[in-house]
Amino acid sequence: MWSGPRNISTALLRAWGSRADTIVCDEPLYAHYLDVTGIDHPGREEIIAHHDADWRSVVEWLIGPLPEGKAVFYQKHMAHHLLPEIKRDWLGELVNCFLIRDPAEMITSLIKVTPEPTLADTGLPQQVEIFKQVLDATGSVPPVLDSKDVLDDPRKLLGLLCESIGIAFDEAMLTWQPGPRDTDGIWAKHWYGAVEQSTGFKPFTLKNEPVPDRHLSLLIECQSLYDYLWQFRCY
Repeated sequence: MWSGPRNISTALLRAWGSRADTIVCDEPLYAHYLDVTGIDHPGREEIIAHHDADWRSVVEWLIGPLPEGKAVFYQKHMAHHLLPEIKRDWLGELVNCFLIRDPAEMITSLIKVTPEPTLADTGLPQQVEIFKQVLDATGSVPPVLDSKDVLDDPRKLLGLLCESIGIAFDEAMLTWQPGPRDTDGIWAKHWYGAVEQSTGFKPFTLKNEPVPDRHLSLLIECQSLYDYLWQFRCY
């Protein structure tokens, strides 16, 4: 699942982690991203020390065999972690899906942690790149979920997602126990407070927060990429 930042990606991780037939991983390319870019995120050094920062060995694990008794490997990816030097050929070994969010809502949330984001920081260019790669390689439209749709009707949208990738929907995906998970990245203590208190998807609420003038050009760029993916969304 290729997501941008400030989305419901961790809630979806909880949903898939609630399935008995599924193993999950949390942003496996994050350590490499931090190590290469030098970006100062909370817990940066701890993340690099604790998680594998070599994208090649990470990829080898991502496309490797599953443990006995497991049929699904749900991978929560931030699309902007897919840096230019990371080869793309392994993506063909995955079933690639996409999680998007209204750009105005995403930007107003993102600037609270990244005050001056670039277009690449939103993950939208990378999402469109991967989407087109999958479309060209397979001739089939990969699944796209809009976070608002998921929050408005989790059962319907998760059902459509499962149907589109040939997996039976499981009611266990709709609720989960509160608290941390062993599968969460070590950065969870900095970011996952709300998710750790949750027991399911919270209903969508409109933020209605204006994008600052200095980010309006970024909003325009994001909107065109979002609109491209939105037209293919499951609904």
